[in-house]
Amino acid sequence: MRKRSYINILASLFLLTASCSDDFLQEKRDLTGVNEDVFKDPVLGQAYVDYVYGLFLPANNGTGFMATQTASDNGTYNTVFTQTTDELAGETDFNKLWATISNINNHANKYFGQPVSTNINNNTWTRLRQINMFLTEVEKYGMEEGVKNQLKGQLHFWRAWQYFELVRLYGGVPIVLTAQNPAVGNIEENSVPRSSTSACIEQICADLDKAAELLPGRWDAANWGRITSGAALALKGRVLLTWASPLFNPNDDASRWQEAYDANLAAKELLEQNGFGLYKDGNLENGEAWEGMFLEEVGNPEAVIVFGFNSLAVGGNFTKNSGWEQAIRPREINGGGSVSPTRQIVESFPMKDGKVIGDQTSAYRYDPNKFYKNRDPRFYKSFAYNGAIWPYGGNPNYKVWTYSWKKEDTPNTGYTSTETKGPNASGIYVRKASNLSANNAINNFQESGTDFMELRFAEVVLNLAESAIGIGRLGEGLEGIKAIRQRAGIENRDGAYGLADVAGDRNKLFKAIIDERKVEFAYEGKRFYDLRRWMLFDDATGMNTRLGIPVLNGTRRTGYRITVRRSDNAYFGAADPLLGESAPVINRDATTFPSGVDSYEEYLDYLYDNYFVVSDKDDLDRTNASPMWTFKWYPEYYYFGINQNVLDSSPYLEQTKGWNSLNGMGTFDPLQ
Repeated sequence: MRKRSYINILASLFLLTASCSDDFLQEKRDLTGVNEDVFKDPVLGQAYVDYVYGLFLPANNGTGFMATQTASDNGTYNTVFTQTTDELAGETDFNKLWATISNINNHANKYFGQPVSTNINNNTWTRLRQINMFLTEVEKYGMEEGVKNQLKGQLHFWRAWQYFELVRLYGGVPIVLTAQNPAVGNIEENSVPRSSTSACIEQICADLDKAAELLPGRWDAANWGRITSGAALALKGRVLLTWASPLFNPNDDASRWQEAYDANLAAKELLEQNGFGLYKDGNLENGEAWEGMFLEEVGNPEAVIVFGFNSLAVGGNFTKNSGWEQAIRPREINGGGSVSPTRQIVESFPMKDGKVIGDQTSAYRYDPNKFYKNRDPRFYKSFAYNGAIWPYGGNPNYKVWTYSWKKEDTPNTGYTSTETKGPNASGIYVRKASNLSANNAINNFQESGTDFMELRFAEVVLNLAESAIGIGRLGEGLEGIKAIRQRAGIENRDGAYGLADVAGDRNKLFKAIIDERKVEFAYEGKRFYDLRRWMLFDDATGMNTRLGIPVLNGTRRTGYRITVRRSDNAYFGAADPLLGESAPVINRDATTFPSGVDSYEEYLDYLYDNYFVVSDKDDLDRTNASPMWTFKWYPEYYYFGINQNVLDSSPYLEQTKGWNSLNGMGTFDPLQ
């Protein structure tokens, strides 16, 4: 007998199409009406599990590279946390000045989520309910054991994922392992208090161990992108590294670091046994391998956890395009031009010998007016600067120009940009993970299928290296960083890819790891959590001083203003000074070069030496404030409080220490 479930579940179907490499993630349809057949029939069971994947993954046209669900209460991806770092500018609820820190304000992050209800909303507890219901109900019916275990393994992973997303924001949260009944009046049964953070970490690790036990080390090509046993252990490594970090381990407990080391070593070994590893095909000398991994799909050894997109036509039933390409491309070629990297992140990239900007031992002198010269090969694959060649399908020799000038020599005259359709804010573009064959003729770059690797093998390597440093295996930690730098194509002039001076010093090695992550994972949604777990937004704990890392609190994020001069004087005039054969100053696209200049690369240097002036552009952050707006971080954000909207419907929940509630100040200690 077919019996209707007590709530409707939206299930997903997947189709196989020639243009799609990870179909089950990308081609979704909603169905209603689920019954016990879901827990008997492998096809329906798989559709249920695929639906759960969809709850966690970015939607059609999503920009998963720098967006996250965890600043939203409804499953919506946004860039708020990226803007709350040195990667992007902009005022958010977590970097602006507040009169008071209060649980009624939006800075009491709402990701904690509302209790389950009869409505199917994509929020934390509804996601957990769908997972718990399947894990419980599937045991009551006769689904074939092997298939059942693989389905269960994937959901054990997603339950751990959801709990970790909560725990790293709030500390301990209620542990709910059965499907709560959302029926009205069933309050007592659903009134689960917050568990300790340590209990939550234990449960997360138990789920990930179970997932690793039940899942294969590698799926076939048709199922590429599903969670593997190695992915489960890699997430466990991330979890335990967070648990060992100063945010939750202020006393530097060595046993925490050891657990993180063991977990990350196990993950690395299992992944390698199944063909995963650092993506190294291509020319290591110029970073081609590093760039290529972002476009490799089925079989990509770097992709431990990958969020899939497809290139199907906009508006189709199964369209799930990546919004990344459209967002980063200039408006001049019909891109969005909406991602404006800060000067602070650009200057974090070292020189090509691995030395930081300004290091007197570097073989290369940093010239701030030619900031693009002799940089880490990842620099050129991450940014498109004024004069850089950034190909696309319609023009393999497309040059990005972002300079400006004033039409009149008066104080009130604003700058005119050579980008007639509108410049981006910072005078430089993110080009990381860009498809150089992308087509702007069809829906302006929107039909992009570029996947997003949520967890790369490079992170496993650096997680293991950081854990090794934590337990005093300093040489091993340095070897991990060197492996990342070698793959990137950095020169090895000092035997340590620019890091010879940090060897043997635990604090310097920790800083080297944090700095390496800042470069390697720029615009991949990692920076906010790294700053937070190391408590580096301010120097309240002395961590910035200890590691020698600048404080973000109280600063402004800036960009590049590139203006045109003629001889020693600024250019003023109505016409673009560098455009065309009759340009008022010089033709930027000249094919006949001055004496001693033999290539476009040399000609660009000539332009910067003689006609461009590079200065700080300080209008990315708010300018209409007095005193001038600066980044404001409050220590309470290291352990978020529960918003009053949640407490109103869940009065049994204990508020986080340092945060207020209607019942007084919070008493829940996230360090327990």
